[in-house]
Amino acid sequence: MATANPQAPSRRRSGISAAAPAARVSTAGSNGGKVFDRVGFVVLVVCAVLWLLPSLWAIKTSLTSNATAALGAEAILRDTDPTLASYSTLLRGGDIWNWYLASAVTAVVSAGLVVTLGSMCAFALSRMRFRGRQLAFVLVLAGIMVPTDVLILPIFQELNALGLLNTYWAVIFPQVGASVIAIFVFKQFFDGLPKELEESARLDGASNWRIYRSIIMPLSRPIISAMAIVVFVWVWNNLILPLFVLSNPKLMTIPVGLATVQGSYGQRFADIQASTILGALPLVVLFLIFQRRIVEGIAGTGLKG
Repeated sequence: MATANPQAPSRRRSGISAAAPAARVSTAGSNGGKVFDRVGFVVLVVCAVLWLLPSLWAIKTSLTSNATAALGAEAILRDTDPTLASYSTLLRGGDIWNWYLASAVTAVVSAGLVVTLGSMCAFALSRMRFRGRQLAFVLVLAGIMVPTDVLILPIFQELNALGLLNTYWAVIFPQVGASVIAIFVFKQFFDGLPKELEESARLDGASNWRIYRSIIMPLSRPIISAMAIVVFVWVWNNLILPLFVLSNPKLMTIPVGLATVQGSYGQRFADIQASTILGALPLVVLFLIFQRRIVEGIAGTGLKG
C-alpha cells in the first residue's frame, strides 16, 4: 500500500514545485560595485597625473641649461641635452649642506619634543581625572584655531628677550609650544585604547608613569610614528618662523636658504628648480620609507574602543 508523501501538502501550500529552478542571485549589487571601482580607479589615475605633471616639469627644467630655460616652455620641451650643471652649482656652493644640517637638527628635535610632551599632555587629559581637565581640553581646542603666523611678533620679542635669536632653539621652541594639534590627536587615540589593561595594571600597583611608559606608549607606536613624521615635515617646510628668527647664513634652514638663493638668481630658472628639488628630496625619501606608518597612524586616530 502506497504511503502519502508528508512533504506534498507543504509544497502545494507554499506553491513551490519540486521541479522549479533555483532562485537567481541578483547581480545588480556586484555590477554597481565594479562600476564604482572602475570610476574610482580612473579618478585616482587622473589625480595622480595632475600631481605628477608639475613635479616632472620641475625635474625637466632643472636638467636644462639656464640659457635654454629662459627661452620658455617650448624650448625646455624640445631640449634633448640634459645637464646637471644646476645641481653641481648648488652642491659646490657649500651653504646647502649647512641648510640641510640646520633643517635636520631642528626637525628631529622638534618632532621628538612634540611627541614626548604632546603624548604626556594627552595622557593626562585622557586617563587622569583632575579639576579643570575639561577647561584644559577646551584651551587646547582653542589653540588649534589660532594661526601661528599671527603670533610671529610676540614670539620674536620673547626670543629676543631671552637671547635665543640666531640659534636652533629659536626655531624649535615656538613650534613645540604651538603643536597643540599633537595633543588633540594623541588624546583621540588614547580614548580609543581599552581601559581594562590600565585597570589591571593599577591593581598590580602600577603608577601613572609606569602605565604611560609600559602600556600606553607601546600600544601607540603607529600614531607616534605618524605624528613624528608629520611634525618633521612641518618643521622642515616652515619658512615664516625661521625667516624672522635666523639671520646667520650657516644656521638657515632649507626653505630660508632656498628663498635667498632664488631671490638672487633672477632669470636662472634651471637653478631655481634644482634648488626646490634638492629641498624636497629628503621629504620624498622619508615618505617612501615610512608611508605605511603614516597611513596606519592617520587611520588609527579614528579607532574607538
